[in-house]
Amino acid sequence: MADILTEEPKQQAKVGGETRKSACLQEESKALEENGHDAKRLKVDHEEQNKKHPKRKVVLLMAYSGKGYHGMQRNVGSSQYKTIEDVLVQALVQSGCIPENHAEDMKKMSFQRCARTDKGVSAAGQVVSLKVWLIDNIVEKINSHLPSHIRILGLKRVTGRFNSKNSCDARTYSYTLPTFAFAHKDHDVQEESFRLGQDTLEKVNELLALYKGTHNFHNFTSQKGPWDPSAKRYIMEMHCEPPFLQRGLELAVIKVKGQSFMMHQIRKMIGLVIAVVKGYAPPSIMQRSWGEEKVDIPKAPGLGLVLERVHFEKYNRRFGNDGLHESLDWAEEEEQIEAFKKAHIYPTIIQTEIEEKSMASWLATLSIHDYDATSQEQTDVNHKVEATVQSDDGGDSD
Repeated sequence: MADILTEEPKQQAKVGGETRKSACLQEESKALEENGHDAKRLKVDHEEQNKKHPKRKVVLLMAYSGKGYHGMQRNVGSSQYKTIEDVLVQALVQSGCIPENHAEDMKKMSFQRCARTDKGVSAAGQVVSLKVWLIDNIVEKINSHLPSHIRILGLKRVTGRFNSKNSCDARTYSYTLPTFAFAHKDHDVQEESFRLGQDTLEKVNELLALYKGTHNFHNFTSQKGPWDPSAKRYIMEMHCEPPFLQRGLELAVIKVKGQSFMMHQIRKMIGLVIAVVKGYAPPSIMQRSWGEEKVDIPKAPGLGLVLERVHFEKYNRRFGNDGLHESLDWAEEEEQIEAFKKAHIYPTIIQTEIEEKSMASWLATLSIHDYDATSQEQTDVNHKVEATVQSDDGGDSD
């Protein structure tokens, strides 16, 4: 009897264990079945979406104010620095243009931006290419999920192999700055009351014109030596437009068009011209900066730099009039582009300059540079400048 009593709990435990094991197997089986159904449903949903709205390669014309963002290009997996693409991709998913499971890997959508604008840099004519579902009212739906300072201004169909970066022939940037940046350090007023004279404007344009053509710009970026072939860049046009008044501050706009630009290249090109016009550096430094030796070149503030437009002349000649694709010239969107700049880009540049005085602060560092420095001396000078002005890591690049 005692033996029987002691055996019963063992049998019950065994039965209970088998019951629990069976229940677990059933739950796992049910979960696998449900996951399978979810995956199947997702696949079916995508298939239905593809039938209803097939994926097509398009380009989006973008405009944005870059203040508060760490550039255009997103860093997947890093939420510390917010970028323009982070906001754009989220809007594309929310509007139903791309599948949610592709958001973390936009290569699946053949995504490519034309220019990789950096921290604080704005754009009036950025272009990205990607595959999307061509849903109804697609531009309006994307914009409904974007803040007002980031807009899609146009959409056009392109060829399946189109790549916005590789197909781009040239890029045009503008740089808006207060004209007192050109006041001579020894005998001109250095504040907002300065007014740019015609003689000084002509001198500025003479110096800017020297950049035209192909030069070795290794001194105008970082981590490129004089023998690096990628340091050679072709500049098509560079000039400063006549000044204008805005909120009591006289401003001027420098325009530059080139095939492509390296990190910080435009800001250093402008910084060197300012140093010459103000009398800190001799005009001969322009030619010397394209030589093999290291030259200390100041980098103008990032505020004011705007990607104005990107150019696709070769693509337009080949496909713009083939009857299937449109020319990527955006003439019809010009009015929207100008309206966006007036509403979101220029006011931000002017207001920030008035409040933070970034140009005036930077101008105070020009005397620290040694424009005849050797490589070692320049390293020491750069440390001094970095200690005086906090780097914002902004710039221009593609």
